[in-house]
Amino acid sequence: MTRRHALRDDQWDKIKDALPGKEGDRGRTAADNRLFIDAVMWIAKTGAPWRDLPEYYGKWATVHKRFIRWSKNGVWQMIFNTLAVDAETEWLMLDSTIVRAHQNASGGEGALSEQEIGKSRGGYSTKVHATTDSLGCPTLFILSPRNASDHLSALLLLDGQEADCVIADRGYDSNEIAAEVKKMGAEPVIQPRSHRNAPREYDRYLYRERNLIERMFCRLKQFRRIASRYDKLSSSYLSFLHIASISIWLA
Repeated sequence: MTRRHALRDDQWDKIKDALPGKEGDRGRTAADNRLFIDAVMWIAKTGAPWRDLPEYYGKWATVHKRFIRWSKNGVWQMIFNTLAVDAETEWLMLDSTIVRAHQNASGGEGALSEQEIGKSRGGYSTKVHATTDSLGCPTLFILSPRNASDHLSALLLLDGQEADCVIADRGYDSNEIAAEVKKMGAEPVIQPRSHRNAPREYDRYLYRERNLIERMFCRLKQFRRIASRYDKLSSSYLSFLHIASISIWLA
């Protein structure tokens, strides 16, 4: 029987060799890796509390503890990076989206800002900054508080990236960002702000492709654990972003 939100056989085959606990690894062999991945996918998709995890996935506390351990060890990001290595890097698109933080997201270690949660007129929320490849598949994520500027995050997103063109909306129109794009050897396809005295020329036809990153955010937010932030720790929320992105890459 195939359970909802579970990986298909062909999807499992693409990631199973990247997981810890496989045959040949040091330590105990994790015979239930696939069941564990399916359990976390179920949580990510439904947005349910960990305590509501169906019993056939095992004890919820054990699954949650293992999820946290994989988050701290960077396993979710490693799986994501393993898939993203096949990105089509002709174009690089960057954008951000706002995610409301549920009241359960408060109470993490340190101040709210240390967990990338900020307060605005609309309440507490997190900003997700991302890049996608030419096909609209996610390649990198950065979190910041809601009230943080896109400017600094853009420079961090571009660091170490390769592309022929970088596509972004007018929120990223700055001389510094354009210079960084050119430093990469790429063409900035960034819509200029209306108040510029001398608006920068850009490829209007290619700019239309920016809808791909907007569609990527829509696909991510089909995972209820992404559409609303329930996690106190930014590391846990970032892990769910990687988990949802793994599903996109495997689709």
